[in-house]
Amino acid sequence: MAEALKNIYHITFLTQLASRLHEAWDGFEEQRFLDLVLNDTWEDSPLKARMRIITQALGRCLPQRYSEALEVLYKIDQACTGLPYLIFPDYVEQYGRDPENWELSMTALARFTQGSTSEFAVRPFIMSDPERMMRQMNIWAGDRNEHIRRLASEGCRPRLPWGGALPMFKQDPAPVLPILEQLREDESLYVRKSVANNLNDIAKDNPQVVRDIAVRWKGKHPYTDWIVRHGCRTLIRKDDPHIMALFGYSAELEGLAEEASLQLSQQEAAIGDRMELAYELLVREGEDVRIRVEYEIGFVKSNGKSTAKRFLLSDRTVAGGTRLQGRRGHSWADLTTRKHYPGLHLIRLLVNGFAVAEAELLLMPQDAVGSEGQ
Repeated sequence: MAEALKNIYHITFLTQLASRLHEAWDGFEEQRFLDLVLNDTWEDSPLKARMRIITQALGRCLPQRYSEALEVLYKIDQACTGLPYLIFPDYVEQYGRDPENWELSMTALARFTQGSTSEFAVRPFIMSDPERMMRQMNIWAGDRNEHIRRLASEGCRPRLPWGGALPMFKQDPAPVLPILEQLREDESLYVRKSVANNLNDIAKDNPQVVRDIAVRWKGKHPYTDWIVRHGCRTLIRKDDPHIMALFGYSAELEGLAEEASLQLSQQEAAIGDRMELAYELLVREGEDVRIRVEYEIGFVKSNGKSTAKRFLLSDRTVAGGTRLQGRRGHSWADLTTRKHYPGLHLIRLLVNGFAVAEAELLLMPQDAVGSEGQ
């Protein structure tokens, strides 16, 4: 089993951090810091809670004047990079939101994002003063550094994972769009991925906005085409007819696959097992056609109802009369994003969103049946 992500904050990390801070400022009390962090709640705290515990301990052990505390962090931040150092922008979020510290905090967020990411820390600033913060993020969108440009896009995503939603941008994404316009031909894939993710977020609440952008952007630049394609992925999964047509998927659904089959390696499995599915389909004769082949599982929920999730198998243009076939493994192990429940699961083979074959699998409690996954 993979180690829990919260364990990136371990005693060696904390000791090293305390030592670095003491070297940067001899007033930093290493043992006091460690005692504050390793409190009674530490062991059971998840990742973000551990991060906040560390941040609050920094707030008590660093100089109480905000500007002086930042100067201490600036002495070590070049050597402190990666996910664990989300604590630095989190410090800005916690202690730098007074209006008098605005400029200091903006400088710190732009600096710290280059070694970790400030995408979560900017969101409370957006919530408290969206107009001012979005003006700042438009400035960041024109920065020479790709990490700062990405912050401009990633930080204002309406539905940023881990970061909570920005309700005003879910309702009206207009303030976000000028940033995406600036970055739509960005040379950095790191930035383009963020722009695409932002568009995909917008599509969930304002699909027409993304439809209009897709039509306007597509075909203007190869980088932009990549963004449009990935930014429309939710609309494609929903078989949005406008987007499907834009990307050349056949509007012909029934009859597109003349033959189709879906076979499972087993009809029963236990939670934690792995199965294999095999599919085959024959595309109708005629001209070339763009098709998207997926399998969809109706996952049983705790209340006995089901919710469908799709998994991509193939997405390409094929000649008429082509026979497509393949195999794919699927794990029934619980994930942080999905918990499995026993029950009958319907699995369907989809071509451009249209079901062409199906099978059923009975999922049993963990260790209830033997399988190749055990």
